[in-house]
Amino acid sequence: MTPAKTAQAVLARLHTAHPDARYELNWTTPFELLVATILAAQCTDERVNRVTATLFQKYPGGPRALAEADTAGLEEDLKPTGFYKQKTKSVQAMSQALLRDFRGEVPRTVEELTTLPGVARKTANVVLNTAFRLPSGIIVDTHVARVSQRLGLTKKKKPEDIEQELMKLVPQAEWTFFGPALVLHGRYTCTARKPQCPTCALAEVCPRLGVEA
Repeated sequence: MTPAKTAQAVLARLHTAHPDARYELNWTTPFELLVATILAAQCTDERVNRVTATLFQKYPGGPRALAEADTAGLEEDLKPTGFYKQKTKSVQAMSQALLRDFRGEVPRTVEELTTLPGVARKTANVVLNTAFRLPSGIIVDTHVARVSQRLGLTKKKKPEDIEQELMKLVPQAEWTFFGPALVLHGRYTCTARKPQCPTCALAEVCPRLGVEA
C-alpha cells in the first residue's frame, strides 16, 4: 500500500476510533493554551493541567499578569513541570512580546507566533489548530512522529520534515483533526513500549515498521 493510500485508510479509522479527538491540555483562552503548550515541553499534559488549574487563577487577565509576575514566585509555581527556570523565562518573555508586538492578542499565523520567545512551529500549530480551528499545519510531537514512522507515512526524523510529508498525504481540511487524533493514538495505543497491536484500530493497514515482533 502506498503512503497516500495508507494515510487515507488511517484517517478513516481515526475518525471511528477518536471521533471527538482534542488536544488534552485544558484552556479557556488562546493565551492560556499558548502558555500550557510551552509548559508541556518534556512534561505530561496531566501534570501541566494540574499546574495551570491554579496558575491561571493566581495570574488572571492574560499576558500582563504573567509578564509582570515576580520571577521567583512564578518559578515556584512552574516547578512541577520541570525545567522551570527556562519555562519561567520563556513564559514571561513571550507574554512581554505579546504585549509589545501584538497588543496582548495571540496572533493567528505560524509566522507571527514563531516570533514569540519559546514558541516553535509545533506550539504554533497546537494553538492555531486547537484554539482557532485553523489548518496551519499538522501537529507533530513525539507520538505523531513515532506512529507516522511505524505506519510507513514517513521515513523522516525531524518534526518539520515529518510535518511536510504528512501535509502532502492528508487533506488540509483534516489537518486540525489528524494531529490530535494521532497524538491520542500514540499516547494510548501505539505506545513507545509495548504497543497494543492486537487491539489497534489501525492494525489492518499498519506495516508495523520498527515494531518488535
